[in-house]
Amino acid sequence: MDFTNPKYYENRELSWIKFDRRVLAEAKDKNIPLLERLKFISITSSNLDEFFMVRVASLKDMVHAGYKKRDIAGMTASEQLAAINKDTRDLVEVQYSTYNRSLIPLLQKEGIIIVDSYEKLTQDQSDFVDCYFMDNIYPVLTPMAVDASRPFPLIRNKSLNIGALLQSKKDEKDKERVFATVQVPGGLPRLVEVPSSENLRTFILLEEVIEKNLDKLFSNYTILCAHPYRIMRNADLTIDEEEASDLLKEIENKLKMRQWGEVIRLEVEELVDRKLLKFLKHELKVADEDIFFINGPLDLTFTMKIAGLDGYDNLRYKKTVPQRVPEIEPGSNIFEAIRRGDIFLHHPYETFDPVVDFIRQAAIDPDVLAIKQTLYRVSGNSPIIASLAKAAENGKQVTVLVELKARFDEENNIVWAKMLEKAGCHVIYGLVGLKTHSKIALVVRKEEEGIRRYVHLATGNYNDSTAKLYTDCGIFTCKESYGEDATAVFNMLSGYSEPKHWNELILAPYWMKDRFLAMIEREEKNAKNGGEARIIAKMNSLCDPKIIEALYHASAAGVKIDLIVRGICCLRVGIEGVSENISVRSIVGNFLEHSRIFYFENGGDPEIYMGSADWMPRNLDRRVEIVFPLLEDSLKERAIHILQLELADTEKAHLLDADGNYEKVDRRGKVHVNSQLEFVKEAKEAVPAVEASQERIFIPAEPV
Repeated sequence: MDFTNPKYYENRELSWIKFDRRVLAEAKDKNIPLLERLKFISITSSNLDEFFMVRVASLKDMVHAGYKKRDIAGMTASEQLAAINKDTRDLVEVQYSTYNRSLIPLLQKEGIIIVDSYEKLTQDQSDFVDCYFMDNIYPVLTPMAVDASRPFPLIRNKSLNIGALLQSKKDEKDKERVFATVQVPGGLPRLVEVPSSENLRTFILLEEVIEKNLDKLFSNYTILCAHPYRIMRNADLTIDEEEASDLLKEIENKLKMRQWGEVIRLEVEELVDRKLLKFLKHELKVADEDIFFINGPLDLTFTMKIAGLDGYDNLRYKKTVPQRVPEIEPGSNIFEAIRRGDIFLHHPYETFDPVVDFIRQAAIDPDVLAIKQTLYRVSGNSPIIASLAKAAENGKQVTVLVELKARFDEENNIVWAKMLEKAGCHVIYGLVGLKTHSKIALVVRKEEEGIRRYVHLATGNYNDSTAKLYTDCGIFTCKESYGEDATAVFNMLSGYSEPKHWNELILAPYWMKDRFLAMIEREEKNAKNGGEARIIAKMNSLCDPKIIEALYHASAAGVKIDLIVRGICCLRVGIEGVSENISVRSIVGNFLEHSRIFYFENGGDPEIYMGSADWMPRNLDRRVEIVFPLLEDSLKERAIHILQLELADTEKAHLLDADGNYEKVDRRGKVHVNSQLEFVKEAKEAVPAVEASQERIFIPAEPV
């Protein structure tokens, strides 16, 4: 069977848009509390922004370069752009229909009023907003007119702006129209609250306030029209690492160039003045197909702020806090706990504190000789960074790999890298041409029995903030086999050493893909020989052609394959004789599904792996990734339970059908199971409830 035929594959980009539709479906779901639904509207917007800045931008670069090669689904870059344009417009239409026709009226019923024009304010409210403008907004604004002596200014990526056409008051015979633009300040609250009657909260958007008061910025001109607009630029970084003498400086320079990237999308109000639009099109060099006419406020990410308003707990899910890890008593010696046996961590249901404590205790422990860790994305005020710096100051050998090429975190990571170097840490930036995406920390400790190595391995980043939002898994271990491999990983990253033998860890881009292919083929052989054969794989994305082909062969041989894929899935189900034994589900819920877990039946002796890698070419071929086995039965049982419960989910699971569509599970006659709520319940039952003072868990405002 020829598996190079495009009919066997879904286009990656169109699959991603289907994922964002699933996110949007949560905003439409009437069974979800109102303010929680607003979060998903915000997430849909931020997802779409990143999609355009990276994926659409990349396709446009291909078109400009004359790249004609077709993808695995048989589409050229131009064909993909045309299909994306259609699907995104449909998505945006549904998004704004949900916002305007459903969410805004429901908010009004709850006493939360979002005013979309001055005309809807009372006189007292209007007076208040005018004063607020003069006191708080006016001093910040920089009006920029465009004429012969003042060229069109740089419009920053993702910034919200107001464009206006003006006419001089001094010379009424002069009919020439002048263009001017004002950037809506990102440092001011987008929502301006105005005084309201009791039991009401009324807000007006910042751009509405500025637009109404534009005459104060251009006193010698008549405002003929004014409308907000917003652009997306190509934000994909292309770095020639072979030629870069200093990678840190090279990335710093490239970050500055992001603001000058090609404009790939222009958003304007639906009723924008056509002459104003024509001017913007010309100056920004935007084609008609890249203009989106928006029926409502531009950039709905502000809805996350509404969702976070104080009070209104009746419009949210019940507060949830991470529970402590049963094997680790708060405040206890974490190294003693690890010596008792490998420990499984399941975030955010269980607290991330042990991971923070692992590094914190190592930093001050006189018996710790060295700490080595990879960092991909960390929080804004990272306690782990602080502990690593403290460890170096305490004279310990600290080696930190900071991945400077972590998309949209480059700037933060440069700051952390410089700070760690200043503290005395040995900072490395990974291997040329590869992103280091692996999640591993190694602590080397001197003990009575000799040197012992403690290792933390995980599916998620060392980020204490996102650990409250993303579902991830990890383990602590001091088994020597893991310790030897961990040492080998860091020696390979910091130098040229590569061991001839590895005990447990599977690394990309070296042999991970081959190992996965071999395990899939083993299940295929077992099925053909009448043995037990089963694959369950949970990941963020699946689009590697060789992996998909291997899954098709295994399915055709009779292997039952259950895939839990949150985002992109290029595999098609229900193809006769090919993928009839494959099911694909995507879980979109209160937490972002981020863990990667791989189960192989192995003839009745199951092998289970977790790690940082998805089944994508970028993870398997162009990144340093780690997948690790679970060796102890208790840990295997935890991972299997996670997979089984998610396969039983009837509330948040969307099933992929043979037509390429995702539909919610038909719950008729079934027990209602929300896997995320079940994990919350199980974590509470496993240990006493943690202090109520711990932070509330929220859905992130960043892209899922």
